[in-house]
Amino acid sequence: MRRTTRRLMRGLAVLSVLALGATACGGSDDDSSGQKPVSADDIQAALKKGGSVTVWAWEPTLKSVAADFQKKYPKVKINLVGERSGDKHYTALSNAISAKKGVPDVAQVEYFAMSQYALTKGLSDLTPFGADKLKSKYTPGPWNAVSEGKATYGLPMDSGPMALFYNKKVFDKYKIAVPTTWDEYVEAARKLHEADPKVFIAADAGDAGLTTSLLWQAGSRPYKVDGTKVSINFDDAGAKKYTATWQKLIDEKLVAPINGWTDDWYKGLGDGTIATLPSGAWMPANFETGVKNASGDWRAAPMPAWTKGDKASTENGGSALTVPALGKNKELAYAFVEYANSGDGVATRIKEGAFPATTAELQDNAFLNKEFPYFGGQKANEIFAESAANVASDWSYLPFQQYANSIFNDTVGKAYIGDTKLSAGLKSWQDASIKYGKEQGFTVD
Repeated sequence: MRRTTRRLMRGLAVLSVLALGATACGGSDDDSSGQKPVSADDIQAALKKGGSVTVWAWEPTLKSVAADFQKKYPKVKINLVGERSGDKHYTALSNAISAKKGVPDVAQVEYFAMSQYALTKGLSDLTPFGADKLKSKYTPGPWNAVSEGKATYGLPMDSGPMALFYNKKVFDKYKIAVPTTWDEYVEAARKLHEADPKVFIAADAGDAGLTTSLLWQAGSRPYKVDGTKVSINFDDAGAKKYTATWQKLIDEKLVAPINGWTDDWYKGLGDGTIATLPSGAWMPANFETGVKNASGDWRAAPMPAWTKGDKASTENGGSALTVPALGKNKELAYAFVEYANSGDGVATRIKEGAFPATTAELQDNAFLNKEFPYFGGQKANEIFAESAANVASDWSYLPFQQYANSIFNDTVGKAYIGDTKLSAGLKSWQDASIKYGKEQGFTVD
């Protein structure tokens, strides 16, 4: 994942409004429901014949993948459109689908946005191409994100199993043990801030992506989706577990009120005033490029557990390559998607720093034994791979998650700047999301 992608994941960019009211209960007639089975021979014939494939994606490793694909299949031209990212990417994709003009053959879509495009008939079901037979290749979280019932709407490109990145230099200085539970995390926050009022356990000014990831890990399942029937409830046991713990950090001013991906945030990570960062496995490259001065200070550890001994983990980020329903050259498009995310392209992408969603690569000794100089030679992939294996696969996002994330700061975000409690902020987020869903034609409880 890259910076602009993560910003959208955290609700800092807003998708242009889709015509959900018109499509939520039916969708375009130009969908993939009539797609006939496509055999491996059909795909090979298409590759032999050749043609062009337009790919809208911001993931930089796809540049090398496209070059390799074209060498292997010289009659195929991959037109990689990579200047769009984040909100611009989704705005352009939604507008093209709505206008039924200029729709790409392949589009990168983040996991949290998959259900919206699938529900509005914007994506092809890749089951007729044999995509469903690749399920065993992927870890549960990413596969769950691209599949719905018997349909498969994309192939996972990467994943974001979470870990706790911590500044070992700071923890050693104040003789504080790395927390293994969230209760221990709160205690560590208190000790750090007491030892040096300028040091905070983390930076958090209200973040939709982090909040949903922590809810996921805590066992909360606020969203239930069955087609156009949606349930939203932030009052389950898992949500209460999260709010009870995180409220202490906010009330006691133990988290720095700094937004992620800002200059102040990078500075805090570099000078030790921000001591930990719960984040996805894609984060190491960002440390290396954005916090160079702290090389050797940081390490990775498993995410703290909500209950001691519990290994439940969670995801933060990740995306898939999809084949839009209105795209052309679907055989060639699928061939590229499979090559990039299931075939030879996976090794190329890992070599260039992508974190895989495929189990074979996550279990590969070379991958697991890779030493990270930035983390003092630590074999951090061992931690990330274990996290990926322990992600519960039953999490759901809303079919209008982009909108829900965009109003996070106006609801839950108030708990960080006033007297509003997190539980009340979640209730406000719930009510606003329900209201929006009903306005767009969904049946919402």
